Amino acid sequence: MRNIILIILVGLLFFSSCRDTFLDRFPLDEISDQSYWKTSNDLKLYVNQYYTRFPGYSIGAYNWGIYDLDNNSDNLLPENYNSQLGGTWTLPSSGGGWTNGNNSWGDIRSINHFFKNYKNCEDEFQQYRAYLGEAQFFKAFLYFNLLKKFGPVPWYSEPLETNSEELYASRLPRNQVVDSILVLLDGAIENLPSKGDAEQLRLNKEVAVLFKARVALYEGTWEKYHNGTPFGVQNASPEKYITMAANTAKSLMDMGTASIYKESNTDFNTNYLNNFNQINYSSNPEILLWKKFDLELGMGHNAGNGAEGAFTGLSKELVESYLCSDGKPISASDLYQGDSDYVTEAENRDPRLSQTMWLPGAIKILRSNDTTFFESPDLVFGNSQNTTGYQRRKGANPLGYLSSGHFKSDQGSIIFRYAEALLIYAEAKAELGNITQSDLDMSVNVLRDRVGMPPMVLSEVVTWNDPNWDFSELSPILNEIRRERRVELACEGYRHDDLFRWRAHKLISGVQPRGAHFVAEDYPQTNPDIVNVDANGYIIPYKTALPSGWGFDPSRDYLSPIPSNELILNESLMPNNPGW
Repeated sequence: MRNIILIILVGLLFFSSCRDTFLDRFPLDEISDQSYWKTSNDLKLYVNQYYTRFPGYSIGAYNWGIYDLDNNSDNLLPENYNSQLGGTWTLPSSGGGWTNGNNSWGDIRSINHFFKNYKNCEDEFQQYRAYLGEAQFFKAFLYFNLLKKFGPVPWYSEPLETNSEELYASRLPRNQVVDSILVLLDGAIENLPSKGDAEQLRLNKEVAVLFKARVALYEGTWEKYHNGTPFGVQNASPEKYITMAANTAKSLMDMGTASIYKESNTDFNTNYLNNFNQINYSSNPEILLWKKFDLELGMGHNAGNGAEGAFTGLSKELVESYLCSDGKPISASDLYQGDSDYVTEAENRDPRLSQTMWLPGAIKILRSNDTTFFESPDLVFGNSQNTTGYQRRKGANPLGYLSSGHFKSDQGSIIFRYAEALLIYAEAKAELGNITQSDLDMSVNVLRDRVGMPPMVLSEVVTWNDPNWDFSELSPILNEIRRERRVELACEGYRHDDLFRWRAHKLISGVQPRGAHFVAEDYPQTNPDIVNVDANGYIIPYKTALPSGWGFDPSRDYLSPIPSNELILNESLMPNNPGW
């Protein structure tokens, strides 16, 4: 019965049309194949379960949605540091994401059960074609998550049993796994309806195209930058995948069915901020897929206004990535006021900084009779503790506190947004070495236009030599596009994958992450004696826990280890990933 209730909840959450009780059917993990798989609705209800695999706010749980996903990177510094970046994780005997949790092999088995049985549907193909497309997408999505975590993995096409010989299959080279993922996504693109024709809150063709571009760029850059290392690929063909990423992203841009959300062409102080705090995204042209909550159905989350920045904080390295308002980096702009304190540091900067980080005077809670303004980051242990002196604002909705009580927020959760396609296109073209000003104008500069930033001009950027570039060995244009990606997608969970596919361990290995310059009067509620700072007065959250900084081991930590018991059960999985 628990499984039946779960399916009902998932159906209610995502799809207003799926409100049939379904109580006379078997739980999905105990399906009778003789009585199920007969109708399109059977297929629809089966694939519903995989929508919960997308990150976002959670019903009835303390969760900050997508806006804390960068806690596994150098963008956000959570109270409890990430053990992979810290280099402190150990070889698990079991679990380790291989057999436990979402996006593990249990999900692969269950989605393969769909492919084994969907042809038993008695309806016309057109009636269930979209659900086949969804299943193809979800298998690709699940396998991509396994690939990012473990690298080479077995490929399974059947729902295996405990006695299946295929359980002892060996791992395939990662590029073969990626090719199989891309085949699935081509099928999803063919079978899914376009956004305008798809059922609200369900997968659509545009999402599948975007995800294909994401997978292709990830594999292409991984193969390029890990070439010649233990994490590299034999017979690598990075250009093939990077070209595919550029062409696929461009095909989405050419569809004309999505655009960048912008409220005003003259007031740029909220265009970016308000793209991330909406209750209903159904009319937002940038959001390709989102998760809806409904308080009337008891489906609320506890993010409140989604902006307290609890138990984490923006890193100084992220804050320094934002250009000045003249379009120049802080090392080259006369507008930069220095970093004597976090307020001064934010002056004359890309407007996305003040819409990602709280600054004094910004409206925090908006009520008819009680408006509260942000005063200062909270460095004291509490419900809104900040770790760095830079408190995250992105995702904030001042109206969020109108609903009082726990789990009373119905702010929508973004899953896929069109801006990523523009950034994929620009990066892929720069990686291929054939980017033009026209390419920049249809990608990066569309994002800059939203916030009133000067456009990126190729002929100017190629003459730059920013001493603060993260990747001084690469071209100026590639550095600036990577900067743009970091800024635009900050706190949304992309940074970890970017660091890993770029083989960017120099940004985390042996580096002590920092926060703002600590000025006691800027944090009046904080006892200055409890704040860890370095010799120059910058907040060091991990001064005690990681006295030597991040301990990331580039010879080991780019991939997770396969648990030791799995290697005992299946010797064909050996050897373990490099360094383990």
